[in-house]
Amino acid sequence: MALLKVKFNQKKRVKLAQGLWLMNWFSVFAGILVFSMGLFLKIELRKRSEVMDNSESHFVPNSLILMGILSCAFNGFAGKICYDSLDPAKFAKWKPLLKPYLALCCVFNILIFFVALMCFLMRGSLDSTLAQGLKNGMKFYRDTDTPGRCFMKKTIDMLQIEFKCCGNNGYKDWFEIQWISNRYLDFSSKEVKDRIKSNVDGRYLVDGVPFSCCNPSSPRPCIQYQVTNNSAHYSYDYQTEELNLWRRGCREALLSYYSGMMSSMGAVTLLVWLFEMSVMVGLRLLHTSLESIANPEDPECESEGWILENSLKDTFKSALENLKKLGKFNQVEAGGEGAEGEEGGKTPAITTVS
Repeated sequence: MALLKVKFNQKKRVKLAQGLWLMNWFSVFAGILVFSMGLFLKIELRKRSEVMDNSESHFVPNSLILMGILSCAFNGFAGKICYDSLDPAKFAKWKPLLKPYLALCCVFNILIFFVALMCFLMRGSLDSTLAQGLKNGMKFYRDTDTPGRCFMKKTIDMLQIEFKCCGNNGYKDWFEIQWISNRYLDFSSKEVKDRIKSNVDGRYLVDGVPFSCCNPSSPRPCIQYQVTNNSAHYSYDYQTEELNLWRRGCREALLSYYSGMMSSMGAVTLLVWLFEMSVMVGLRLLHTSLESIANPEDPECESEGWILENSLKDTFKSALENLKKLGKFNQVEAGGEGAEGEEGGKTPAITTVS
């Protein structure tokens, strides 16, 4: 029994073709939207590529861009088919291409569904990418005189100001690295010498943070040095008082920003996928309804359209049988080639009669 069998007369076929033509053009615009989302996400990721460890994060935007281009191409082609289906003479040239085209549509819809899921699932890989990238970026913060790294201080400062964050996981991350360049240290000072000697790696570590960690909304002037030294500041207790530094780490801030963006894009992509699926189903009904016309010379006669010629169970069994036959055919071919190779490898015996 056919799946989703529908009876059509000429009027219904014309309405279906016209509706699909319109839907295909809406799908073209949806493809442009998906393409634009991918391009926007790629630009946003490139803006902060200095604090990302690898290029794996570009898989999603690149996939969205590709899906957007394919959507425009597929739906533009389908729109032409639907338009020509109103004229039997014009539709005849598209008949041999419809089955391969519908198969390609199935693959395309699987891919776009996969890309939509990736928009939701990319948080984990993005988290590790940001964690390592920010860690490396903070190490290079002091290298303002090193070619290739001189921009990192500005990048980190602008990032912390824009996203109202401090450090990788929090402001205390700055205590573990030397973020002040040796160029600005007075090595004749006893304090500097003592700090460097007290560190195994010979680094100048302080309980301070860059100015970009300061919260301008705080009523108290920013305490960015000797943050953990209560005696260095009047009426101050860093453990109980609300510090005038940003509490949130930049990894969390960036992850929240990109995750929210990609979740929205994933939801839009899922809606586009549902729309594409409905277009594909409609095109299949149009295809089968035109093919099942009993008398092609009488376009007004009734016909039947369906999604699958048999039930899901029978279609699945048929597909498995075809795969088994294909596998056996390949084995027979491989066996035949092996036998030919063995025969070719044998040297014929030559008997000399004297």
